[in-house]
Amino acid sequence: MLQKKVCMLGSFAVGKTSLVRRYVDSIFSETYTTTIGVKIDKKVVTLADTEMSLLLWDVYGEDSHQTVLPAYLRGMAAYLLVLDPTRPGTYKSAISLHNLVNTTLGPKPFILVNNKCDLINEWSGVPQELQEQIKILQDSAVAEMNTSAKTNTGVQEMFVAIATALLPVAQQK
Repeated sequence: MLQKKVCMLGSFAVGKTSLVRRYVDSIFSETYTTTIGVKIDKKVVTLADTEMSLLLWDVYGEDSHQTVLPAYLRGMAAYLLVLDPTRPGTYKSAISLHNLVNTTLGPKPFILVNNKCDLINEWSGVPQELQEQIKILQDSAVAEMNTSAKTNTGVQEMFVAIATALLPVAQQK
């Protein structure tokens, strides 16, 4: 069985923990709990007749007071870069985290995740000064997906997409 480490990266309160809990445990809670350090969950998926164990590292959210430690990224095969489009500041954090990954490990497959699509009417859009950098993220991502842990929209598809990107090339369909 293949085993792959996938990190959940993004600013604080973008919904990383909620996405993992929805996927692994089929649970959603309105209660916000800050992640301290990292929480690791495991989920086995079967893709193209291959079993893959996803080790999901839910890394604490980056903010102006703390940045993600490169040590949490070691051994990472891919990552989910999570944004909350209702909060424009999360775009800047996503750019910073993507640059940290590239500097620390080199390019890794990732999905750009616009979470909280249940609040799409409140999405503010990419800040003007970051549009060029976000376009680069969009172009280098395996995919860009809209999700909602609350309504379970796109959650399964997001994790399947990142797992598929980690299959050996001969097995990808």
